[in-house]
Amino acid sequence: MTNLAGKVVLITGAAGGIGSAISLAYAAVGIKVIVGYNSNFEKAQKLCESLPGDGHVTKHVPVLDSAALSSLADEIKQDMGRLDILVNNAGVTKVVPHQDLDGLQDEDIDRILATNFRGSFACVRAFQDLLAKSGEGLVVNISSIAGTTAVGSSVAYCASKAAINSMTMSLGRALAPNIRVVAVAPGWVAGEYASRVDPAYMQEQIDKTPLGRIANASDVANTVVALSTTVTFNTGCIIPVDGGRPLT
Repeated sequence: MTNLAGKVVLITGAAGGIGSAISLAYAAVGIKVIVGYNSNFEKAQKLCESLPGDGHVTKHVPVLDSAALSSLADEIKQDMGRLDILVNNAGVTKVVPHQDLDGLQDEDIDRILATNFRGSFACVRAFQDLLAKSGEGLVVNISSIAGTTAVGSSVAYCASKAAINSMTMSLGRALAPNIRVVAVAPGWVAGEYASRVDPAYMQEQIDKTPLGRIANASDVANTVVALSTTVTFNTGCIIPVDGGRPLT
């Protein structure tokens, strides 16, 4: 974007590890951040108050409630006057070995696909008019290399990220030229989830990663922000942040 002054970004699931890093990175370049949350207002508000700069706000963003998202779009237009960037970061999973077909229940599949895919699509649908009026509208979908490698916490999670990738390509075409749509696909990211994994397994993943480590949340955040600052001729594509892990 040629001029960041006054730009506004909405980040769903902003209070998590990756969401917090993205919020901080956008605030650091002068963009006003809408810290989106679903259930943990206190954590989201604490993050909002810690961001550098001013004009940041906390908003309830229930990605599974399309009517609420439509109302939120009107609220953002009234309160902020604009929306330039949407980061679809909200997501859920359940760890189920891929061979354990009985362990992945129907309700698990519905929850994962609804939150990760339908919720992301619903946000684009709700905020597309505001993003189009920006003149430099951008949607960043947080995907995963699980969407292409089919290796991840569960079959449903992998499928949900593959759906996000496909949606990114479809909407990149459909919403051009007014809105760019790009997916950022991390591999393993250091944080709360990775800390619960067997250390020996994590070391194996590190050893198999050509760049010799797993990502930090800041690696993902810096990639996302670059799409608003210097990497601006991309749409409908999936950008990996994985240290080359699929190469081995």
